[in-house]
Amino acid sequence: MAPSLHPLHRAVLFVSFLPIWALAVIPPELYSPLIPQKVLKIAERQDKTMYPQWTAVDQSTWQYYPTDTWTSGFFPASMMLLNERGRLCPGSNMITNVQTSTSLSHAREWSESLTTLEVQNNVKHDVGFISFPFWEELKINSANSDAAAHVNAFAKYLAGRFNPRVGCTESWDTPGTNLFKVIIDNMINLELFFISADLNGNNTYRQMAMQHADHTMQNHIRNDGSTFHVVIYDRNNGTVVARQTSQGFSDGSTWTRGQAWAMYGFTSIYNRTGEQRYLETARKVSQFYIDSLPSPSTVPPWDFNAPQPAPRDTSSAMIAANALLFLSQMEKKQNPPNNERANYWTDKAITLLTDTVKMAWRPEPQWEPLLSNGTANKPAAKPPGGNYNTGLVYGDYYFIKAGNTLLEMGLATCSSGSGTPTQPDSTNGNFGTQSSTAIQSPVGLLGFVTLMTLLLGTSLVI
Repeated sequence: MAPSLHPLHRAVLFVSFLPIWALAVIPPELYSPLIPQKVLKIAERQDKTMYPQWTAVDQSTWQYYPTDTWTSGFFPASMMLLNERGRLCPGSNMITNVQTSTSLSHAREWSESLTTLEVQNNVKHDVGFISFPFWEELKINSANSDAAAHVNAFAKYLAGRFNPRVGCTESWDTPGTNLFKVIIDNMINLELFFISADLNGNNTYRQMAMQHADHTMQNHIRNDGSTFHVVIYDRNNGTVVARQTSQGFSDGSTWTRGQAWAMYGFTSIYNRTGEQRYLETARKVSQFYIDSLPSPSTVPPWDFNAPQPAPRDTSSAMIAANALLFLSQMEKKQNPPNNERANYWTDKAITLLTDTVKMAWRPEPQWEPLLSNGTANKPAAKPPGGNYNTGLVYGDYYFIKAGNTLLEMGLATCSSGSGTPTQPDSTNGNFGTQSSTAIQSPVGLLGFVTLMTLLLGTSLVI
């Protein structure tokens, strides 16, 4: 008979097979001083009516688009986040005090042109994204009357796209038809209604947001938690005419950025309303996303059902990571706090951040964005074969935002950016890091202690 192992020896064997998520660490690149350097270099441009949106396929420089483009709010909002980082960590090596101040002044300069879209525009429902910088202004000073006026103007415009027969705000115009198109992305723009309602007491805006969310739950989300990109209604009676995609692989597939929008949107709606159905939906769509991620790198393909190998989409990963951190915070607010679920979502978010950094962090100065490997629109006709393997301004925005959120959650410290992520990773041709100054996720320690306790039959004091 083979000799039996001491329980501690058995523990050592099992610890070798701890899942990677139990050992996730926060990548220090999230706090690299290169972030404000890169962003503020672009902010020095004279023309502040042409906004960085993406790079061409496998190219390193930003391409610029007019103000009346759905992505125009992300660049000034990114600078607002840098200012927030400076206020969270004054005098740190992440961002200097001068950069903190400069970020705010540049953000305001780059936001001026956005106000021209308050009454007439081509971005339609995406006035929510356009108004991001003004949301951030109100966080700095809730009594900022100019920012409040801009938020209220954009909310009024969005309310004008609400159809009570459908119960949603319209995403894309279909002139001359009875078709009423709603895309999953619209979940993010609903926060605009709540912010404006807080400012002016217009409860109708809150009801519009909740009706839209309820119809999205019913008609965009499949039984398994995946999502349709586009739902087309009859504008006269609200019946569903079709479910399809515009940016995904097929009508029945799951476009990963759309899934991430749903994750964040339903978490946001729950945060605003406390209605349990929105929390359950946020959990459902988030679990589908996690269960569908590839391995070993969890950076998602542009569509979960796209033929492999498929281009990845780091913007989807960054939106999803932020959604998971947000969801974790909502779990902590449960009574009693749902710490186990909160730690689970947090660790999945950190894994996405870590894998994205390994694949796509680009510190070299000739690469103007922060990240690569984004997919803007794979099915697009121009350029041929779609726009992928790019830098994306919204991917960079959510990369910065995740770093700030981890600081606010107390999971990272103001010294977390002390590493020097400058050396290339020879295994994949991208740039990696030499440092390991990040903070270990609490789930790693919790998982280790739980496992050891089970194996040894005793409690471990740490």
